[in-house]
Amino acid sequence: STFTQVEALDLLTEIVFSQGDNREIVLKEIKEITNLAMSGKLDFRTSLEKRISLLKPSKKHIDDLITELKKEVSVSFKRNKEFFEKYRNHIYIISNGFKEFIVPIVKEYGIKQDQVFANTFRFNKKGIATAFDRRNVLSSNNGKVKQIKNLKLPGEVFVIGDGYTDYEIKMAGLANKFFVFTENVERKNILQYADHIAPSLDELLYLYKIKSALSYPKNRIKVLLLENVHSTAFDLLKKEGYTVEEFTGSLSASQLEEKIKDVSILGIRSKTKLTKKVLTNARKLIAVGAHCIGTNQVDLLECTKRGIIVFNAPFSNTRSVVEMAIAEMIFLLRKLPDTLTAIQKGKWNKTSSERYEIRGKKLGIIGYGNIGSQLSVLAESLGMEVYYFDIEERLSLGNARKCKTLKELLSQVEIVSLHVDGRVENKNMLGDRQFDWMSDGAYLLNLSRGNLIDLKSLKKHLKSGKLKGAALDVFPEEPLNNQQKFHTELMGLPNLILTPHIGGSTEEAQENIANFVPNKIMEYVNTGQTTNSVNFPNLNLPELENAHRLIHIHHNISGILANINNVLANHKINILGQYLKTNETIGYVITDIDKKYNNNVIVDLKKIEGTIKFRVLY
Repeated sequence: STFTQVEALDLLTEIVFSQGDNREIVLKEIKEITNLAMSGKLDFRTSLEKRISLLKPSKKHIDDLITELKKEVSVSFKRNKEFFEKYRNHIYIISNGFKEFIVPIVKEYGIKQDQVFANTFRFNKKGIATAFDRRNVLSSNNGKVKQIKNLKLPGEVFVIGDGYTDYEIKMAGLANKFFVFTENVERKNILQYADHIAPSLDELLYLYKIKSALSYPKNRIKVLLLENVHSTAFDLLKKEGYTVEEFTGSLSASQLEEKIKDVSILGIRSKTKLTKKVLTNARKLIAVGAHCIGTNQVDLLECTKRGIIVFNAPFSNTRSVVEMAIAEMIFLLRKLPDTLTAIQKGKWNKTSSERYEIRGKKLGIIGYGNIGSQLSVLAESLGMEVYYFDIEERLSLGNARKCKTLKELLSQVEIVSLHVDGRVENKNMLGDRQFDWMSDGAYLLNLSRGNLIDLKSLKKHLKSGKLKGAALDVFPEEPLNNQQKFHTELMGLPNLILTPHIGGSTEEAQENIANFVPNKIMEYVNTGQTTNSVNFPNLNLPELENAHRLIHIHHNISGILANINNVLANHKINILGQYLKTNETIGYVITDIDKKYNNNVIVDLKKIEGTIKFRVLY
């Protein structure tokens, strides 16, 4: 479970008992025995005897095991094959497993066969392993300690493993350091014995300044996920090797200011306010993932100035919001909010008076972006007439009609649906004046941002009957989490739908977002690619092959590219590829170079005036 992602004997069990009524029972029993032995709760020889007596594998089973184990080599071991080949004289495999399946795996990584120490099977005439070599010290309790003693290794000895038998080597005074390897399995009772926890081989190599396949160990990249971001995001980022912490709610400003100090990647939804003051403490922050459509909760300019890239999910939850908007229109026009409340109180109110179909009604959409335009298509397919208004030039879909002004739209439609962002200039875009423009008996929906409507004015017009109903999913002030109470002055009004900001809260939408945003961030961290970023120049980069990639983020001032190339020329470095893109705030330069170079070039590139952030990828 160190060199491979699985316990070999557990996998062998699955192969031997691939069929049969008792398969699950035996599998469970074998795994329990393995875990008891690895955690030090069962002496090793007893555990080995029990497992072999249950297994009795054939040579064919072992061949099948080897085939499967070759696919299961630990990910960080695979990518650092060069390390094993280069340091083969200094690497020993000490295992309580069996040579018959260990040697074929590790020899492909350059490890010497005579430096592999493990148990061996004893086969009967039919080729069935019925026992093991009891003379081998590794078949006995404390076997690894005895084997290390016999080897009399010169110099410092470092042990990397995940079990108690690995720690026994250090405990016996035969190893200078014990590294608990947690990439494949984390035995919490073993962590206490570690001199250092190694979530990957890259961490160990980085610690001792040995060349690794990665420029920086991913476990050192800390991720903070807030506001109950979908579990898919956590799983993806954890699988990538990052250290991930999550909270179900958002944090207060002071809490976030403290928590963000060591965070490299931040995942949020709409409640978290990423202000200039908060960003002042974000010394290590390189990327923000807004798991929603809008980014008004993020100070994008400040992020850009600090070289922090921001991604959002502009398309992932559009369908969920649109479906809810359609549902709310039907509810409002059928007066279902009042009807449902009445019947819950025992009042039977069967009537068709002032209950309408949405077919044939005029829908006005304010904001014709991803959500507004999709709402337009669905509403038209239900037989509605669609009008829209947007300050940007937008191509109409279907038979939707563009209005030149907000007044033009409000004065001729029966239902208004808001789909604009929460920028400052949009605050209270609907107040007394705009409500006066609206048709008598109109309906209003807001599933976008809570600051768009003057609530006092809305309350007045609902009470007067100017508006026949409204649905609000967003509010100027919202609770930080589900434990806090919510209040609005609109409570108790007739034909009113109030929902707790759930327009995009469907399993499908949140899973789509949790796939899209983390993958964009990981792509940026791994390759420097910025496609779909909200605030960075968008660069679509080729794959990095047999080169090192220099990523230089700088203030958009003249001469930077020339200075970068002068530094490279002075160090006689050959440029394999170079890409530059700028926006009004920053410049983004990607330079691919040969692998061999003097590290002083990195120091010189960081010194270039105007540099915001610099990193190397390989």
